[in-house]
Amino acid sequence: MLSRRGLLTATAAISASAVSGRVQAASIPEAPTMDKAVMQPPLRPSSGPDYNPVVTLNGWTLPWRMNGDWKEFHLVAEPVVREFAEGMKVHLWGYNGQSPGPTIEAVEGDKLRIFVTNKLPEQTTIHWHGVLLPNGMDGVGGLNQPHIPPGKTFVYEFQMKHSGTFMYHPHSDEMVQMAMGMMGMIVVHPRDPSFRPVDRDFVFIMSTYLVDPGTYLPKITEMTDFNMWTWNSRVFPGIDPLAVRLNDKVRVRIGNLTMTNHPIHLHGHSFAVSCTDGGWVPESAQWPETTIDVPVGAIRAFDVVADNPGDWAFHCHKSHHTMNAMGHDVRNLIGVSKKDLARAVGKLAPDAMVMGSTGMAMGEMEMPMPDNTLMMMTGSGQFGPIEMGGMFTVMKIREDLARDDYKDPGPYKYPAGTVSYEVDAPSQPPVRKDKPAGAPKEGDMKAMKGMKGMKGM
Repeated sequence: MLSRRGLLTATAAISASAVSGRVQAASIPEAPTMDKAVMQPPLRPSSGPDYNPVVTLNGWTLPWRMNGDWKEFHLVAEPVVREFAEGMKVHLWGYNGQSPGPTIEAVEGDKLRIFVTNKLPEQTTIHWHGVLLPNGMDGVGGLNQPHIPPGKTFVYEFQMKHSGTFMYHPHSDEMVQMAMGMMGMIVVHPRDPSFRPVDRDFVFIMSTYLVDPGTYLPKITEMTDFNMWTWNSRVFPGIDPLAVRLNDKVRVRIGNLTMTNHPIHLHGHSFAVSCTDGGWVPESAQWPETTIDVPVGAIRAFDVVADNPGDWAFHCHKSHHTMNAMGHDVRNLIGVSKKDLARAVGKLAPDAMVMGSTGMAMGEMEMPMPDNTLMMMTGSGQFGPIEMGGMFTVMKIREDLARDDYKDPGPYKYPAGTVSYEVDAPSQPPVRKDKPAGAPKEGDMKAMKGMKGMKGM
């Protein structure tokens, strides 16, 4: 029988053990940072279940450490400077030196301990969007937890109960903090490596900003009229291409934290939607697509077999989402003579250019650029101007890529006779007829009128 002294001693030992374990858990791991806006190599697991790691467009995967059976990460919420493309940098808020923050990668069943240090000028939290976890770890400030004050560190602990693709973002002053770029992706691999395997696995998140030319801060109260449509806070031509080996099975995971939906289109291939933030789509429920609509606050992943070599456009199919800042609020002057207008404007602003009398093609245009902004359509290829911006990049499928080679392989070398070409055809006016082909003749019409009285005979 345990004596009172023995009971007190045992209770003290148990309490000390519990406190000691919590103190050990609170030993904060290092917080890696990244200042490069280019795709980093995949972070392969050094222990635990094997999996094929994801690659983040213009981003990276957050390293972790093992502490017992806990996988520990450290996120730091802080002001950052993000280059959208060469010639434009924006002052945002993000995590560990970048916006969006690094991708968090785990395996189904992993126990995660994520430390969050707040270096912002205001309080924050992190919500783990789509992850099934205890209510007190859900990250809604004031509802599920106290807000994280500036200068403080909180810790989140939960187990990844199922595999899939998820997001993280604040639930504290959300309008400001998400508009400033605070978001990131979470990828949880199946514990069984034979479940839905792919050869290459890409991930990115979509966000939008209104940044006036010549300025460096987004207008955080804007709800609809954005001028920078980004993938991982990059715009074309600053978005990494997706380098893929011929006949690889490829998965592309897309998160949407913008204010609108995005029909994402891949040229040259059909694919199947394999996963949402709610879970895996059964193969029996999949169907072939070339465009997938990604709703607001949602995730879509698709799987495609890269069996068609070349440089294939990959973009949002809302045309104003593939333009940069200067493609907005421009009047349509197609067919309008602008000589007098250009002369009048030139007297007031000698460097101004009146645009659009024959369209908006940028290849032949030269015009002065305001500081810290981008041409509305830009980029060049081996055949001339690409004339895109915003949410546009290229899937480059090559036969000779190595397994972990994600570098831009350069322009595709087209086999002879496989590129559209000009023909020498004389210009002739189109032949037009007064009436469309097949229209009834006048005699036929009279006969038809005469037949009306015969109806019912």
